[in-house]
Amino acid sequence: MRTQKRFTPALIERFRRQGRGIGTFENYMPWHRVGRGDPSSMGRSHLMVWRNRQREMLSDGEWVGLLFSIMLNNLVDVREQFPLTLEGGPFELGDYDARFMGRIFPGTKEIARKLGFKHPRVHGDGGVKDWVMTTDQVLLLRRPDDQFELLALSYKPDGTVLTKRARQLLAIEAAYWAARSVQWLLITPDLFDEPVGLTLRRSAPWGLGTPVAASDIRTAVSVAEDLLGHSLHYTLEALVDHFADSDLAQRAFWQAVWCGALPLQLRRGWRPHIPLQLLDKRGFDAQNPVVSRRTAWN
Repeated sequence: MRTQKRFTPALIERFRRQGRGIGTFENYMPWHRVGRGDPSSMGRSHLMVWRNRQREMLSDGEWVGLLFSIMLNNLVDVREQFPLTLEGGPFELGDYDARFMGRIFPGTKEIARKLGFKHPRVHGDGGVKDWVMTTDQVLLLRRPDDQFELLALSYKPDGTVLTKRARQLLAIEAAYWAARSVQWLLITPDLFDEPVGLTLRRSAPWGLGTPVAASDIRTAVSVAEDLLGHSLHYTLEALVDHFADSDLAQRAFWQAVWCGALPLQLRRGWRPHIPLQLLDKRGFDAQNPVVSRRTAWN
């Protein structure tokens, strides 16, 4: 099958027929997908299975951003390549809780009109259609009072060289979520240290691997704290001796890091002989722009 070269009105209709952008949890289907039936993305695409569904990221930034998001201990669900409604529609939180279905909120066409911007459109097949705008990731979070809330995230490779039109489109997206009282973050590489993202990418196979028992997490924390100042290699060897299983040792260590029980300095290089360094909770959270709610939008 040949890759679709560009977006057309017919392609948008096909997305709708396929049920894209609908559903929650493992039943959700992203609006844009990584495959031959979709136009190729400008960035490097990634596929990753998490919580019983293949996640589809269209750039390195979206991949690292998803890893940052997964580190939130109150994360319930993530819907990537999430379509924004063209016309007015109910609150997106209503997909999880019917109590939020009553009120109608403005769509992107109304918001663009109020902002004085031209709404994006696609041409082809002898027709014209309004473009369906998307947000890269929409997170469902559980608050301390046990209620749900949404957090919307968009990623750009560079927030300093945006064209005038790109800023207009981001302004529409920002206003869309503001109308729903949902915080929207624009994440760019200058909001975090590159080595942090690299550490998460390298450790993801273990950090997101088969979950270990809570007792194994505690063991990993105890061993790492006792050996503080020693290298990652030395610490992992001690865990292998304890568990008699190298894969379990890796998963216990990195899952302790990813859940925040072991607040590791993530700016470390990849070399296993580099000593481990721990931070306080505030310093650990500051490494993650999603946890700390930093944004490049102003």
